[in-house]
This record gives sequence, structure tokens and C-alpha cells, in this order.
Amino acid sequence: MIAGAIFDVDGTLLDSMQIWNDAGERYLRNLGIKAEPDLGKIMFSMSMVQGAKYLKERYGLQLDADVIINGINSTIQDFYDNQVPLKRGVKQFLGEMKECDIKMTAATSSDRSLIEKAMDRLEILSFFDRIFTCSEVGTGKSKPDIYLAAKRYMDTELSNTWVFEDAYHAIKTAKNAGFRIAGVYDDSSMEVQKEIREISDIYLYDLSDFTTFKRSANHK
Repeated sequence: MIAGAIFDVDGTLLDSMQIWNDAGERYLRNLGIKAEPDLGKIMFSMSMVQGAKYLKERYGLQLDADVIINGINSTIQDFYDNQVPLKRGVKQFLGEMKECDIKMTAATSSDRSLIEKAMDRLEILSFFDRIFTCSEVGTGKSKPDIYLAAKRYMDTELSNTWVFEDAYHAIKTAKNAGFRIAGVYDDSSMEVQKEIREISDIYLYDLSDFTTFKRSANHK
């Protein structure tokens, strides 16, 4: 049974995870500079400040760290505003959910400024009753607060509230809090697909088949 659904955004609805690896390279390209191979991997574990310092020193940028940070943020914002695509099947899946009167909210680790305009441009924003962000809730997805806030807003029971997520750590958090889990494949989580399959109540390679999902969910 499914009465409410909480959707992660990046990697679940939007095909956006690659920008977080590519942002430094795209920023340098805008400056006319070719990035080294695997710059994304080098910068992956760095904070924004550390990443800006690395780019400044490695590429001899005559710019303050704050200017570099703002430039990277603008690169990311432009991607969300103008380029990021939906993942396969998303719009139809959400439309069929709406037709079934299933309540829908979104729960994202990204800032509202990044995702709202993208969701509006891609014509899926109107499907959601409300968007919850980790920064506004005050905790990341290592804690269940954002999912619990979304459930309270929808006024649904844990037993019939489904969380759609692609990230293993977030799936574990929601599962441990008692939610039903629809694990969604994304390339960024390729190395932990076995674990995601095992912990999910339903595993989806994409969101292209709502009818099969609904049938399976109603038998869980």
C-alpha cells in the first residue's frame, strides 16, 4: 500500500550527480584552462574552500578564493538552471502517482535555490506538495529528520509512506526510521548496488514503470 511518497531529487529525479564531479573542470574551462585528468576525483573529498585553494595554487589563478568559490557556485547554478535533465521516466511516473491521489513531497540535500528552478523548468515542480531541504531542516540525511518532517506534512503512516532514494547512506537512514524504501539506480552509487538492492523493499533501475511499482508496493 502506498499513500505518500518522499522523493530524493539529485540522482533520483534529476540526472545531476555528475556536476559535482565536473564543477571544477567546467569552471576552469570557462576560464580557458584545460583541467588535469581526474580533477573531480582529486577535489571530491575537499570542502569548497579547500577546492578553491587547490585550483588557485595548481593552476596559478590570480583570483581570491572567494571569487573562485563564487565562480564554481555559478557554474553549478547554471547547470541546474539551464542544463540538468530528468532521469528516465520521471515525469510520467509522477503524473501517474498524482492520478492515483498519492501525496508527494521532495527531500533534498541540495539548496532550494539549485533545485526549484530546475524542477519548474522540467515541469515536475507542481507534482509536489512541498520541498524539504536538509539545510532548512537542520540535519543531513544521516538522520531521519527530513523524512519525518515530510511524513508529518503529508499526514501519512510510516507503513504506507515510501522513500525513493539513490544514495545508500540515505536509504539506510530512512529504512532504520521505519519507511518503505524504493531504491533507485544511479551511476554515482554503482559500487554499492548490491547493498541497495538488499536493503530496499523495491529496487528500481529507473522510474519508467509505475504500474509494476504500484502492484509490487500494494503487496508489500
